[in-house]
Amino acid sequence: MISQCKRVGVALALTLATLTTQAGMTIQNWTAANGTRVFFVESRALPIVDVLVDFRAGGSEVVPGKAGLAGLTRGLLDAGAGSLDEDAIANRVADLGAQIGGGADMDRASVSLRTLSSPAERDGAVALLATLIQQPTFPAAAVERERARSIAGLKESDTQPDAILSRRFAAAVFPDHPYGRLPSVETMTSLTREDLVDFHRRHYTAAAAVVSIVGDVSRSEAEAIATRLTGALPVGEVPAVPADARPVAGQTLRVPHPSAQAHIAVGQLGIRRGDPDFFPLVVGNYILGGGGFVSRLTREVREKRGYAYSVYSYFAPQRSAGPFQIGLQTKGSQAEDALKVVSETLGTFLKDGPTDSELKAAKENLINGFALRLDSNRKMLEQVAVIGSYGLPLDYLYTYRAKVSAVTAAQIREAFRRHVSPERLVTVVVGGEGDKPAARSGGTR
Repeated sequence: MISQCKRVGVALALTLATLTTQAGMTIQNWTAANGTRVFFVESRALPIVDVLVDFRAGGSEVVPGKAGLAGLTRGLLDAGAGSLDEDAIANRVADLGAQIGGGADMDRASVSLRTLSSPAERDGAVALLATLIQQPTFPAAAVERERARSIAGLKESDTQPDAILSRRFAAAVFPDHPYGRLPSVETMTSLTREDLVDFHRRHYTAAAAVVSIVGDVSRSEAEAIATRLTGALPVGEVPAVPADARPVAGQTLRVPHPSAQAHIAVGQLGIRRGDPDFFPLVVGNYILGGGGFVSRLTREVREKRGYAYSVYSYFAPQRSAGPFQIGLQTKGSQAEDALKVVSETLGTFLKDGPTDSELKAAKENLINGFALRLDSNRKMLEQVAVIGSYGLPLDYLYTYRAKVSAVTAAQIREAFRRHVSPERLVTVVVGGEGDKPAARSGGTR
């Protein structure tokens, strides 16, 4: 059985990798009568169907003071639904041989399904998923259990420098904006079952849903799946896109922590999905810090000076403008020196842009590695879901490599100068005190 599964997985990967190189890979798209947008790729390679239902029910839709509500709501969909309790749902999933998953981030709450495409298993799995989406009961005992578990996790994370860094950086870059409102012990403690019921009623609606389907079904079968999953939901309205956060002035925040390593984030407001500078920034960031051991930051910070084992940079485009961030860990005693090298490396890149050899190598790596983003059914599904949820062009996957190839050094310089300003960089340093010598007491011997 194990060897058969391995053969199936290899066959699927090879088939999908082949599809990415063919113009015939088509994403079909339509809008159902209830406003749900559906994106479908027919793939007959294996008798499997993957489904992802995304709702505009992420953290950015939560009112101030209730951070954590989106994740708790999504996490409890399978704690009870319709006439089924938690155990009955788990048993039903096992009986069908299906897999149900998903999660929530700032922009989306997602529910995923993987099922065999044979009608009995497929229809049973889709019916179960529809019940979870449309009729969650949010049992009081489950709400209390998961809220307590989340609070315990937050208390633990409040002692971890990485978690502290993420929270402080988000709050500094996104003040008075939903992206800066992360769950805390206080906000989680305030959540009630009624909050979950109300959030689900308002945000799990047909008009706010995107259904992505990849696999062994026809167009008519895909239409039936989408209708079954969202047909009984209230129609609702698509929420307005939150305005971008206000750019903030540069600042440095130092957060005491007894760790020997200083955990550092440097960054600012970046871009939103669909920004016309996306491809120049992708290629440029690969050269700056996104390319791992071949990036400039790694060469300057790690290889030449040994200040950090890993240093990276990235743009995280979201529905509203997400962050641009540089991150590293280093000994507390050399944090200032490491930050100086980061600043100088970024400044040189903003001034001069990439060299011809750097640009050529970056393009080759991005183009040659692109198929790895689509080498499984689930990866393809997620890419299709991103296209649907963020309104990207339907040919986004097909044209990706050509657009990367067309990027010039001048475009990279101009895009970085538009979106990265040294005077607006926020620097957060957590910890490093454990690597600093203790202060000597005064007096004579």
